[in-house]
Amino acid sequence: MSEWLDASLVADVRKTLLDKPGPVTTAAVAEAVQRTGRVLGSSALLELVTRLSAQLSGAGPLQSVLEVPGTTDVFVNGPREIFADTGDGPRLLDLSLGAEEDVRSLAVRLAALGGRRLDDSSPYVDVRLPDGVRMNAIVPPISGDTTTISFRVPKRSGFPYSQLCEEGFVPDEISPLIAEAVTSRANILISGGTGTGKTVLLGALLSLVETIQRIVIVEDSRELIVTHPHTVQLAARQANVEGGGEVTLTDLVRNALRMRPDRLVVGECRGAEVRDMLTALNTGHEGGCATIHANTAEAVPSRVAALGALAQMSPDAVYSQFSTAIDLVIHLRRCGSERGITELAIPTRVGAEAVVMEPVWGRPSPSTAGTVNRRALARFESVLEQKSAQ
Repeated sequence: MSEWLDASLVADVRKTLLDKPGPVTTAAVAEAVQRTGRVLGSSALLELVTRLSAQLSGAGPLQSVLEVPGTTDVFVNGPREIFADTGDGPRLLDLSLGAEEDVRSLAVRLAALGGRRLDDSSPYVDVRLPDGVRMNAIVPPISGDTTTISFRVPKRSGFPYSQLCEEGFVPDEISPLIAEAVTSRANILISGGTGTGKTVLLGALLSLVETIQRIVIVEDSRELIVTHPHTVQLAARQANVEGGGEVTLTDLVRNALRMRPDRLVVGECRGAEVRDMLTALNTGHEGGCATIHANTAEAVPSRVAALGALAQMSPDAVYSQFSTAIDLVIHLRRCGSERGITELAIPTRVGAEAVVMEPVWGRPSPSTAGTVNRRALARFESVLEQKSAQ
């Protein structure tokens, strides 16, 4: 770096450019430098233009990291603690963002780019950036001594179902059964932890839907990539800096039902929208799909009950709706760099106040062999026969 290109000069010029939005051009940088009273040669000026363009465009110094093929997540725990996950776990990068004020400045700018505010009075934000990347940022003192940023990079292309089968994500022994469940219009709930591939599997399953059917998808933010010709995708919207303009998942589920969907899809159930989804699946909207966070298939009913409580539903009401609305739960697990389906289960009502998940097929991890519960399998196949006959 040129001796003239010190940190204070870069900071002064950056502040001037931020106060006057627009592209980072040589003329704009030269004008900003002139205001500082400093003089730069042509090579130093070009270096400054290049550096500031990287800082003020996209995700700044992290943009190239986010664009690496296969990247799923990028985490900033501090100016020099930057991790990227390309599918085999987070790895520390040889990269620095400068000082804490640089990290905070980046987070504040990206939040504004997504129409949100990040400051001491609003110390955390979750926002979708224009390129589809989801960003969560938290500033001190909530996050300790440094601003933390988490980026979730969306898939740029979906995976066909056949590819997931070839890679072992969907085991050969159950792939025909799952495909039949989709084409027979069974209502499917995909469960699993963060990063297990729920969205990937959901997108692949929707590619099996007949092309004449209309799919309406509701998501918190657009993540699903679906290769289907008749698809409508709706995304929720957070309130703006004035506190208005919010569109919730509950709003979208209710509107989606007015759009005559053949298939209603909820990208992820995480709140009161579960009430409207269960109601829809119980009133003739068959072939619906959704995902939910849960540690096991067995834990799914209690997770749904917890979400139903947010919609003022009693546990009995939730279990009654759930046991008749959901035909199959597909559970995913991640073990190290391996992930895939580890459980298939069907809901069974037990008494007046409980639902249990009866295993149809299961395996301990994505790399082990599975076992079949013949009785539950026969029961599920009977459900598929009834749906196919309708």
